[in-house]
Order: sequence, then C-alpha cells, then structure tokens
Amino acid sequence: MALKVYRPTSPGRRSMTGSTFEEITRAEPEKSLLLPLKKRAGRNNQGKITVRHRGGGAKRRLRIIDFKRDKIGIPGKVAAIEYDPNRSANIALLHYADGEKRYILAALEIKVGDTIMSGPDAEVKPGNTLPLKLMPSGTMVHNIELQKGKGGQLVRSAGAAAQLMGKEGEYALVRLPSGEMRRIRAECSATIGQVGNVDHQNISLGKAGRSRWLGRRPTVRGSAMSPRDHPHGGGEGRSPIGMPGPKTLWGKPALGHKTRGHKPSDKLIITRRK
Repeated sequence: MALKVYRPTSPGRRSMTGSTFEEITRAEPEKSLLLPLKKRAGRNNQGKITVRHRGGGAKRRLRIIDFKRDKIGIPGKVAAIEYDPNRSANIALLHYADGEKRYILAALEIKVGDTIMSGPDAEVKPGNTLPLKLMPSGTMVHNIELQKGKGGQLVRSAGAAAQLMGKEGEYALVRLPSGEMRRIRAECSATIGQVGNVDHQNISLGKAGRSRWLGRRPTVRGSAMSPRDHPHGGGEGRSPIGMPGPKTLWGKPALGHKTRGHKPSDKLIITRRK
C-alpha cells in the first residue's frame, strides 16, 4: 500500500504522511462480526494504570478476527479487504462455502475473489493456513501458533513475516522478525506469506493531535520533572542524570536491566533477538 504526502498548508501538515488505502475495497464492516469495545485507558480489572500514556482517542468497535483458522478443508472466498482500527494490519472478509463469514488478517498478495483454505490439504500459497511440518523450508509465514489449536499468537502486525528455517523431529525452527530463532512444535499451524499493509511503519503522524486520535497521551521527560517526581528531575538548567545509569520513574534501571521472568517456552529459544 502506497503512502500519500500532504501539501504543507500548515506546520502540522508539512511532514505528515498517510495511507492511500488502495487495498481497501469496502468501507462498512460486517455487522455480524462486530462487538462493542469499551475504553480502558491503560487500566487493568482493578482500575490501576498498568500501561501509561493511554486514554481518549476515537471511538472504535471490535472486529472478531479468526486467528485459529479452524475451518479445516472448507474453501473461503475473499469478499473484501477492510480497514481495522484496532490493529496495524488490514483484514480480509471471507465467505465460506457453508455460508459462514469470518475475518482473517489480510496477507500481502491476497485480493478479492481469491479462494483461501485451511488444513493439511491446503496449497502452499499466501493466505492459506497449514501445519509447519507440511511447509517447505524457507517459507515466509505469519500468525504462528505456540500451542496447537490455541490460535496464532506470533507475527501478526503489518508487514511482519517469519521464516521457517528447518525441521528437527517434533519441532520446527523459525526465525522471527526480531531476529530471534526459536523452536515451535511442528504440529502448530501458521499462515503462508507476509502480513499486508507493509508501508504502515513509514507513516509520519505529523502533529500531536493525530497521536491523540489514536488514544496516545503525551509522555513527559524525566529530566523535565522535579526530583520528587522522577530520579532524573531537578537541577538548574539542563542537567545530566547524575547517577550510574538512567532510571525509570520508580528508580529501576532503564537500560540493560533484564525484566523478562521465567517462561516455560524460554528453553525453546535458540538465539535471542539481542
């Protein structure tokens, strides 16, 4: 999808770019696949802010996306490519042969009229889903499962793609977009191809207000605060941080400090992203 550059009619427009939405073929979403979406502004079920700098933004409705792709052996026809305000990728509306409608992530090369399949008998082509053990080495994939039948959890954002490097017994070796190499059970499914809307990462918002439309609130630098509000605060004029290493708002090391706890799947990581 190409980008459009706006004429500099104001300071906010000068560096602003946006998507041309060439791939989008339908403006209104499928009503049967919509749910209301309540704003949480970064708060958890206890009302405590767990993600800062969230709040406001345009009203949205949730599109129900089929990450499991469990319509095994039933062909589905791509009826439309649509915009989804809840994710960076576009979504595709499928009309299955049995009459059911579902949304999936729109792979890069699929278009209206294409036939999509899931299951071990599916052809190796963009948009089709099948187990990793049935794909040839070198295949680019997205929407990868970590547990069989749970649905895709990895590689779902716009322009993302992982590569199947090889197979070792019960496991497949996959290189993720971050550069991490990890083993995933070969019986887990993945979707062929790269996620569409590749130019999403090149969009320049251009002005602060456009960031607010997306529900992002301002981030204040620690050095602009007082000493009681942040470890970096205080001092006359611009000051160095004045301590060994930068700190977070709560005094924890901000760079190089390991925050990842023990996860059962850590033993399957061959090479870390760093």
